[in-house]
Amino acid sequence: MEFFTDEYFMKIALQEAQIAFEQEEIPVGCVIVANNRIIAKSHNLTETLNDVTAHAEMQAITSAASFLGGKYLINCTLYVTLEPCVMCCGALNWAQISKVVIGAKDEQRGFMSKNITLHPKTEIVEGILENECSQIVREFFKNKR
Repeated sequence: MEFFTDEYFMKIALQEAQIAFEQEEIPVGCVIVANNRIIAKSHNLTETLNDVTAHAEMQAITSAASFLGGKYLINCTLYVTLEPCVMCCGALNWAQISKVVIGAKDEQRGFMSKNITLHPKTEIVEGILENECSQIVREFFKNKR
């Protein structure tokens, strides 16, 4: 079985962020992996769906749970280009996801700056392709101003 790296899966999450960027959504992309296989991928859809809860992570959690046939994402890894917000952190906590890999930090809205934690068993890895992940967000907001 071929083993893929965190960078490999984060690049796919970045492709999802690029799709969001092109749709004038805040460019956050996400993939969920189980057994070295992508079971869900998504990007922000808050503008498209006119739904403040349609973050990339929320879309991916729903898709992955549907794929697995259960609400828990134990033994799954979520790759996300931007640190999850408090809402997404709560959903990831309830889903008991095993690992979260974050590209860029979100100092303003990210869950870590709010002293909120994920499930006690969830491993967190930060800074994977951080420059690329933060660059797409900076470019998006620069174009909006």
